[in-house]
Amino acid sequence: MNNTNKFAIIQKADSKVVKLELSGYLDAHTAPQLENSISQLINDKNYSILVNFKNLDYISSAGLGVFMAFVEELRDNNGDIKLCEMTHKVYQVFDLLGFPVLFDILDTEEQALEKFRKGDLKKNE
Repeated sequence: MNNTNKFAIIQKADSKVVKLELSGYLDAHTAPQLENSISQLINDKNYSILVNFKNLDYISSAGLGVFMAFVEELRDNNGDIKLCEMTHKVYQVFDLLGFPVLFDILDTEEQALEKFRKGDLKKNE
């Protein structure tokens, strides 16, 4: 079954936070789409990004790499990337690679937005 064309990003602005809702399969074939979206946000000086995974069915290491590629630049600009509403299967991939230590992974979008409002940035200590 070919799922390479079943990836989509819906972008919404919520005050100072840009929300990206991912759906489908995020893998080596579709990761460049996400890279381009985040690059464009940074170019437009949007440094607070919330990624909602509720409709994402699959993520590969290439997909995870996209988040690693941008997190430092976002934090250097007093922003962050917060992740929410992951399915158990997607969370397991993040957990396996130690991502919960590096990123805020929250149960709901509201919790993630609240962390942004409080200015709670995850620091690399």
